[in-house]
Amino acid sequence: MTTHQAGIFALGTASHAYLEFDANTEADRLGLVAALSGLREPRTTMGGVNLVAGFRPELWQVAAPDDAPPEVSGFNEDLVGLDGYVMPATQHDAVLWVSGSAYDVIFDVARSAMAAVAGLGRVVEESSSWPYQHDRDLTGFIDGTENPSLIDAPQVALIPEGQPGAGGSVLLLQKWTHDVCSWEALSIAEQEQVIGRTKPDSVEFRQRTPNSHVVSTDQALFGDIFRRNMPFGTVTDHGTMFVGFCAVQSRFDAMLKSMAGITSGVRDALTRYSRPLTGSYYFVPSAECLRRRFAVA
Repeated sequence: MTTHQAGIFALGTASHAYLEFDANTEADRLGLVAALSGLREPRTTMGGVNLVAGFRPELWQVAAPDDAPPEVSGFNEDLVGLDGYVMPATQHDAVLWVSGSAYDVIFDVARSAMAAVAGLGRVVEESSSWPYQHDRDLTGFIDGTENPSLIDAPQVALIPEGQPGAGGSVLLLQKWTHDVCSWEALSIAEQEQVIGRTKPDSVEFRQRTPNSHVVSTDQALFGDIFRRNMPFGTVTDHGTMFVGFCAVQSRFDAMLKSMAGITSGVRDALTRYSRPLTGSYYFVPSAECLRRRFAVA
């Protein structure tokens, strides 16, 4: 039986770093996969550190063809929606997500990881994240209200046994920036209509506007995903790291098209106040696969 990378479900961590890598040359790509796959969490740290490694789907299909879901592909083209709204494709070769209890440990582990792949790849996108008011994003609303419980999450996020890539997951990683001035100019009631939920306690409205975020991303329609979203940025420039896991990539595709107004002709109202800066899909292999194929002495 395959085992997932434990960091996918390691809730409650206070500090996060997302490092996206590109190989230095075409010839270095498989070496980059091997180097990142061989990384291990430090054996002794204050509070522990979790590592989650993911790879461009097309690259993983070359590195491990018998352990790669064939239908998964990278975020290789911009998604252009209603009114010319664009979700940019910024696909990279690999991602390393480091999470833990304190940023000093995250900092040290991230630097060690970068040193381990030096000569093979370079960091081309780096983001740091932290929790805000326990479980809220920087719009002030509770994030992940529809997330499955940790008991049910593996059934949503992980590819089932017997299928190529079993124990692995498809990761959608996007960095969304917020138009703070426009958002905060809205009344709370107006913000609630944009989201489709009450702000204090995240109760979903019975009568939902067609362009609300809740309607545009309705998991009852598109299927469940497991989110590990986190705030990122500074006081003057901030937003949300969308960190979504699913066994089926098509659920993400359908949600993004819905948000952009491609399928319904109605754009998600939240996209008037928030826009993605990046967009990548990664395949996150099982821990067993990483250890079996890329064992280190």
